[in-house]
Amino acid sequence: MREWIEYAAAWLVLKSLGLLPRPVARFIGAKLAVVAYALRPRLRRAADFNLRLAFPNSCEADRRQLIRGMICQIGWLGAEFSQFPKYTRENIERIVRLDGQENFEAAQSRGKGVLFLTGHMSAWELSSFAHALYGYPLYFLVRPLANRRVDALMNRYRCLSGNKPIEKNRSARAILKALNDGGTVGILADINTTIEEGVFVNFFGVQASTTSGLARIALRTGAAVVPVFISWDERQAKYRLRFDPALDLSNTGEEEVDIRENTARFMRVIEEHVREHPDQWLWVHKRWKTRPPGEKPLYPF
Repeated sequence: MREWIEYAAAWLVLKSLGLLPRPVARFIGAKLAVVAYALRPRLRRAADFNLRLAFPNSCEADRRQLIRGMICQIGWLGAEFSQFPKYTRENIERIVRLDGQENFEAAQSRGKGVLFLTGHMSAWELSSFAHALYGYPLYFLVRPLANRRVDALMNRYRCLSGNKPIEKNRSARAILKALNDGGTVGILADINTTIEEGVFVNFFGVQASTTSGLARIALRTGAAVVPVFISWDERQAKYRLRFDPALDLSNTGEEEVDIRENTARFMRVIEEHVREHPDQWLWVHKRWKTRPPGEKPLYPF
């Protein structure tokens, strides 16, 4: 019964927002995000703790301002997601501007596939959706939601522009096939992982358990790793989808050493983008939850 209620609520919100003009949907989405955040004390504690950890010299007023910006971005993300059925190749340029597309095309021309290094910045769901509308569909790695019906609903919207999901728990073979075919795979690499899934590398001066899969696949396939991030450009009132040049990878032949070094490089890139737009990253996630063996938990709640 609960599964159906959650699905009905998700469907109703998406359909209701989707029927509204985009500016109205974004306004309401931002207000809904404020209410949702206020009702989730766990999220409030995590956001404040993470900001204190990442910016130890910040004052309370600065942290509150960053959190307000983050909440707005989350609300806008929900609104943009609801509008996906309306977005087309003809109108996407009014919403998302490509920046550095030549870097992606150069990486693609290598012929070994492309791995997008990205994170939970701004309207991250819109980044891959928009790029597919521009003519470059890709595969995206997803962690299935507990509610199967909501998960199917979300993926149905995500795939309207031609993208295809790869379930995280069954990803290796599908990713290798996509890259072998010269395809592109997007991976959100900024979330906490278990010890078994990752390696510990520096993130904002604190060791963070980070997926090693991206580095492992890049080394074994020769695929180019291209940093890709979306951010809201207030001056142009558009999203900016930025492609950086493909990263140079360490490849000494000592696989585990190279995996750790390359993962550290990936996190430095993500941290740089978060510092550039600190109000547009998902601070409510317990990024430093997993600790090295023998180390006490960082989060006191």
